[in-house]
Amino acid sequence: MKMLAISGSLRAQSTNTLLLRAAALIAPSPLDIVLYEELETIPPFNPDLDVEPAFEAVSRLRAELRDSSAVLFSTPEYAHGIPGALKNALDWVVGSGELSGKPVALFNASIRSQHAQASLREIVKTMDAQLLSEAEITIPLLGRDLNASEIAADPQFAATILASIQKIADSLTMYSGAIDGRPESAYNTSNSRSSYAARRRSPSHTSRNG
Repeated sequence: MKMLAISGSLRAQSTNTLLLRAAALIAPSPLDIVLYEELETIPPFNPDLDVEPAFEAVSRLRAELRDSSAVLFSTPEYAHGIPGALKNALDWVVGSGELSGKPVALFNASIRSQHAQASLREIVKTMDAQLLSEAEITIPLLGRDLNASEIAADPQFAATILASIQKIADSLTMYSGAIDGRPESAYNTSNSRSSYAARRRSPSHTSRNG
């Protein structure tokens, strides 16, 4: 089962990116956490250009989201909000609906990022994602200068991350299935995407000011 991990930071040594890399190291088989690494390639969102065929980078993002059973976000906070690059990428999938019905968990690498977490919660809820509040975690990495392997090797950090991953798997009815070696249950979001697409142009999902 594939989980797509998206960091809101473009920094090479971002603690949020390192946290997601650590989660990928910790995840037990057959769970596969894949880090999305094309955030900086997404063009600025323009509703006039949100047509088919989409920009290649946008098409790849949408495909990655469609092909994932769940999505993990970990983001820093800029000016009491999420970074512009992350918000821009999310804007490109508001209309196409890849997050609709998709299980989403929020990770965080600093206790200072409360505003960003609140902002991201509101955004993904508005996009009709299945927000897994029970799987949300904060790992205090700020100032610790740890790499992904060192984060994964820390007993306390590893236990917290693994517990979150298991809760995500449980939400997919996978915990007692795939993790224990039994057949993997399917998580079908096609009906949710269709329902969301039917109402995506409502005032709550689109800007009234263009």
